[in-house]
Amino acid sequence: MRKIFWLIIFLVFGLQTVNAQQLVEAIAAIVGDQIILKSELDQFVQNYIVQNKLDITPGSEAYNNLRKKMLGGLIEQKVLLAKAKADTITVDDQMLDQRVEERIKYMIQQVGSQDKLEKIFGMSMNQIRKDTRKMIKEQLLVEQVRAKKFRGMKVSRREVEAFYKMYKDSLPVRPATVDISHILMQVKPSEEAQMKAYQKAEMILKELKAGADFAQLAKKYSDDPASAKRGGDLGWTKRGDLVPEFENVAFKLKDGEISGIVQTQFGFHIIQLLERRGERIHTRHILIRVQPTKADEERVVKELENIRQQILNGASFDSLALKYSDDPNVKKDHGHLGVFELDKLQIPQFRAVLSKMKPGEISEPFKTEYGYHIVRLNAFTPAHKLTLKDDWEEIQKYALNYKMQTEYQKWIKELEKHIYIKINET
Repeated sequence: MRKIFWLIIFLVFGLQTVNAQQLVEAIAAIVGDQIILKSELDQFVQNYIVQNKLDITPGSEAYNNLRKKMLGGLIEQKVLLAKAKADTITVDDQMLDQRVEERIKYMIQQVGSQDKLEKIFGMSMNQIRKDTRKMIKEQLLVEQVRAKKFRGMKVSRREVEAFYKMYKDSLPVRPATVDISHILMQVKPSEEAQMKAYQKAEMILKELKAGADFAQLAKKYSDDPASAKRGGDLGWTKRGDLVPEFENVAFKLKDGEISGIVQTQFGFHIIQLLERRGERIHTRHILIRVQPTKADEERVVKELENIRQQILNGASFDSLALKYSDDPNVKKDHGHLGVFELDKLQIPQFRAVLSKMKPGEISEPFKTEYGYHIVRLNAFTPAHKLTLKDDWEEIQKYALNYKMQTEYQKWIKELEKHIYIKINET
């Protein structure tokens, strides 16, 4: 079988006047009937660097170590792909498309623009998208193979206790956590502010109808900075990706058609449908945000101060949250946000306020990018070493993960015994 494989390689590449030395240099490794090209390895490494914002120079010791680690990961992945093929596991195309779009958008956000991404990879967006699709498809197949193998794996109480006894000194200290609830009030602009924004959108729409270039007006006027740089281009989206008011209009447009003024929670939009493919659309827009005034903010702060006082006088926090909060989840959670590590709270204003509070206290109103809040500190748990008594569930997760990793490594080694592996990369 191996001789037949190399004969095919020779026939395919030899006729293209590629000598044997060049062929070996082009292949980083062979796993069964699959090859890992050095160019594939290069992109795998570059993807990792971009996604993790690493400052690593090709050729450096850090780069070479990462490359070696990535090659090991790719070999492991090819072994599992062979297993996926044997088990006839497939990938849902819709899920694959979604993952590819998310990855491309994320990478563009990380580096700043499509042009910069193309420069970093040294290839066109079409090729980046094609390679990314192949990479993610393989990752999804591998995820399914692993899930199938380890689905339903559990750890017994005895295993958890044995794990803790062996590794308790190595387990991380559990950081301080806070259990919090809040009431959010968004600053809604006055009618005067809304009229001013609407009139600006009307003026832009009039220019478009007179023949002005959509992309140029988007760059000049749009209050969506990310898309404005691209002439208002939002890329390809599917139903559910954008707010309903926007989609309801966009999906009814014809290719090239420009909408009237569309109002959403973000402001007033003018939308152009560039192309539609089934339930996916490629649009661009110009957004005019409605900017609240200082008086609007002062009004919200006074309302929250009044709500806080009612709670201090004995009113139910949950009931007032349900009545007044603009948090979209309030009907489900009554303002309860949950338990979080204090130092890892993503909103810095929450960290600053909560670090000065005691359990049971309710904060004064404070501002974030979402609006104004009052927050109640329901409970505070200081940082501590994990114990079976207080942190059973967390230790159980560590024990299960350890068991899965141990069994996974045994499984991979067993699979590798039955597949041909040759590494050319050094």
